[in-house]
Amino acid sequence: MVKICCIGAGYVGGPTMAVIALKCPAIEVAVVDISAPRIAAWNSDQLPIYEPGLDEIVKQCRGKNLFFSTAVEKHVSEADIIFVSVNTPTKTQGLGAGKAADLTYWESAARMIADVSKSNKIVVEKSTVPVKTAEAIEKILTHNSKGIKYQILSNPEFLAEGTAIEDLFSPDRVLIGGRETPDGQKATQALKEVYAHWVPEDRIITTNLWSAELSKLAANAFLAQRISSVNAMSALCEATGANISEVAHAVGKDTRIGPKFLNASVGFGGSCFQKDILNLVYICECNGLTEVANYWKQVIKVNDYQKNRFVNRVVSSMFNTVSGKKIAILGFAFKKDTGDTRETPAIDVCKGLLGDKAQLSIYDLQVTEDQIRRDLSMKKFDWDHPIHLQPMSPAAVKEVSVVWDAYEATKGAHGICILTEWDEFKTLDYEKIFDNMQKPAFLFDGRSVVDVEKLREIGFIVYSIGKPLDAWLKDMPAMA
Repeated sequence: MVKICCIGAGYVGGPTMAVIALKCPAIEVAVVDISAPRIAAWNSDQLPIYEPGLDEIVKQCRGKNLFFSTAVEKHVSEADIIFVSVNTPTKTQGLGAGKAADLTYWESAARMIADVSKSNKIVVEKSTVPVKTAEAIEKILTHNSKGIKYQILSNPEFLAEGTAIEDLFSPDRVLIGGRETPDGQKATQALKEVYAHWVPEDRIITTNLWSAELSKLAANAFLAQRISSVNAMSALCEATGANISEVAHAVGKDTRIGPKFLNASVGFGGSCFQKDILNLVYICECNGLTEVANYWKQVIKVNDYQKNRFVNRVVSSMFNTVSGKKIAILGFAFKKDTGDTRETPAIDVCKGLLGDKAQLSIYDLQVTEDQIRRDLSMKKFDWDHPIHLQPMSPAAVKEVSVVWDAYEATKGAHGICILTEWDEFKTLDYEKIFDNMQKPAFLFDGRSVVDVEKLREIGFIVYSIGKPLDAWLKDMPAMA
């Protein structure tokens, strides 16, 4: 029986291993993590992450050929294939701070593998890593090998949160990068055979190690760039009276461009886009490619600009102050169908409004109050470091309340900001909401969720990103 062990029980490791266990009943899969609470959650009825369809798969396989354990060394030493899915946070200090990836956790995982291995291993990079990480890992393993052979593969993850299970069941492609040596090709083939249980052969792409590592960063950078491109256009639409939905639809009809990732919004979030682009910037700078680095930096700058622009719209529309005013925040996760808040635009928007002394009432379908408070009290990049390095008891921001109902959040509010495109927000009773708000009642749609004209008929003053401006907003500056 082939044994697979995955180090790291997070958003990538958990779902990926659950699907491998489901699709390959003859393979024993162990997911290991040093965090006892996280492993306990994977073994309970309340999984540590929310992802449609994940629950059923875990329940079906857990205890049969899928195991979650804190016995890291035991499972690593028994495994034939080891997936490493640990954090690669952005460095907060030292060389490359604010851009370079911190490989501390990767390095300690590699050293631990070398310590406990008694048989040959295939080690697979699963978390997003900077180009040439495989080389560093290879050096650590070969210098500590005690006669054991290691093959390093890069198998980057392309799943999107909210549709992770769908993406794993039917991926656009599975990418495996390995050494172009006989042993390297053998290892590539072994991993290919795992995926071939359910992925058509023509969708499994094999490349050299560096191409696989760089493809992941490039894919995320291209996707983020599309979002920043459409967001840059949304600012121009507001200035000219064009409608970004119409522009995006027309542009997306060009088969060379396509319609995906052309939704204007308050900005992109998630654990990958910003981090991967910063990483790309750092690699370009290290290789003396300053113009290339500056090009990719601009994608992040436009994203930050879009969040600031949104906050400025809110404040300037409401008589240039939100001090002491109740603002309802609908949605805190970075996108619908996930409870993930890493780099969510909601954090920057909320902090911007709190900076102007607003009173926030926040409602999200999946994010806990504790998580929201922690996010609002953390410094940039802290989210990606282990939990014990994060603020333990998040400072109670007294201007923030977290509620479990959209109507409660909006009751008595001066304004509403929609920051996640949860389906529920499309079907709320906005007449009822309007009746219970202070007047004039403002609604700021950061996700193109609402029917703007309908809401204006009810009496709302509506701002929707990239749409023709409400007469109220026309003479107000987009940026303070």
